[in-house]
Amino acid sequence: MPRAFSQIAFTPSVRVAQERYRSREANAAFDLDPNARNVVTGAERQFFLEVDTFFMASTGENGWPYVQHRGGPKGFLKVLDDRTIGFADFAGNRQYISAGNLSNDDRVMLILMDFANRRRLKVWGRARIVHESSEPELIALLEVDSYRARIERGVVIQVEAFDFNCPQHITPRFTEAEFMARIRPQLDELEQLRERAKHQSMPKAAASPLVLGTGELELAISAVRQLTPRIRAYELRRPDGGDLPAVRAGAHLSLPMRLEDGSVGIRSYSISSNPMRRDAYEIAVLKEDTGRGGSIAVHKDFNIGTILRCGMPKNAFPLHGDDRPAVLIAGGIGITPIKAMAQELKQRGAEFQLHYSARSRREMAYWSKLKLAMGERARFYFSDESASARLDVGKVLAAAPDDAVFYVCGPARLIEAVVESAKAHGIPESRVKFERFMAKPVDGKPISVRLARSKLDITVAADQSILDAVLNAGVDAPFSCREGVCGMCATKVLDGEVEHNDTALTDAERDKAALMCTCVSRARTASLVLDL
Repeated sequence: MPRAFSQIAFTPSVRVAQERYRSREANAAFDLDPNARNVVTGAERQFFLEVDTFFMASTGENGWPYVQHRGGPKGFLKVLDDRTIGFADFAGNRQYISAGNLSNDDRVMLILMDFANRRRLKVWGRARIVHESSEPELIALLEVDSYRARIERGVVIQVEAFDFNCPQHITPRFTEAEFMARIRPQLDELEQLRERAKHQSMPKAAASPLVLGTGELELAISAVRQLTPRIRAYELRRPDGGDLPAVRAGAHLSLPMRLEDGSVGIRSYSISSNPMRRDAYEIAVLKEDTGRGGSIAVHKDFNIGTILRCGMPKNAFPLHGDDRPAVLIAGGIGITPIKAMAQELKQRGAEFQLHYSARSRREMAYWSKLKLAMGERARFYFSDESASARLDVGKVLAAAPDDAVFYVCGPARLIEAVVESAKAHGIPESRVKFERFMAKPVDGKPISVRLARSKLDITVAADQSILDAVLNAGVDAPFSCREGVCGMCATKVLDGEVEHNDTALTDAERDKAALMCTCVSRARTASLVLDL
């Protein structure tokens, strides 16, 4: 039995569009879901009761849609039973467009918004207008306790289908009460510090800088810059002012950080500064509130003077060394290695193009610097401006020189778009290089793994990482990032062929040292033997 919304929304023309844009397979699961999702219970009921903003679309006799905004205190949208919701309608601008539309066509579409938690719920239903003169008890159920104006009419909606929507691109916004609740701990802490300061009679020595990690390369944060509202750049130097190890464009650093649970984790960040610099490295970090905590830790603890003892720079995303032209493609924070590549190529005098896409000018890191430095070599794309202002990967690849080498870094959907477009244009895989923010999700066949030193044979499920299977077997294996970017879990392979999905190991480490990252890599053969 399909979900109710797919029966309503996936019309024949929609299914044709899904086929054309290659999403039909991904959407097919909605047609097989045993839960129709048209009965209001659990999370949906709670969402209705807590929403303070929604938009309702109706259609006029001329076929034109009309969208009406409705807002009020939490609870103004009532759940009358498990298939019915409703709200009170007060006198407004007296155009009565929605009221008139519903008298002709009772079908409505609602989008309920929870900006603070970046959630939205789509609802399809059939609406009817009710009046106190004919249904006083129903009107009484729709009353809003905190708003005592006279109800002009009520709108009651029979729910036909609902579906939670993707949170991407919902900008968090907060009511005054929500904002105060979020900053209350900081306000309380500030008040405690003020009280403590009143009772301090003697000055104290300055606190020692925070020191993190045990790696061989010691770096101090010497500068912090806010590039965009969510991206900060951190300049890293040797505490003694000496030269740093030489790097090439595409290199990254694995940095220690203090996670929320108090443990020290490792996350890898591309070196975005000019590779010719030996006095300082720069990294840029996007704060991801829904991530695994690494970027939050960086934004919280990385301050001027913080000491980071990290591993030596590595490069799993190097530029080619010959004179073939390069096409550089970056999306969002993926500009960090691409910026360094553009700078290295420019200094070489090499032929290259830079294509950089972001949601908006406000969220594009290094935009003004790259625009000034790269001139006509650089093109910038902004998703929020117009369809023509967005990056068209197909056009970029079609217009590229025949022997160009392509480098792409950014969201998974951008990388997949480049890879698929390259296949369509007959571009060999060897000329398409990419770096992911995180490894591909585990998706493979069950495999058998022999742990030689522990003398254990374990089975790794299709949706399980080798690392998790090893830990579940009681073997104390080292790990940190779980994303194939730090190399902490690198393990020697004694037998079997590996499918490498990490971005931490070099080709030499994979081939000559026979290492694999057990957190993300899999086996091409039915079994592996590991030195664990």
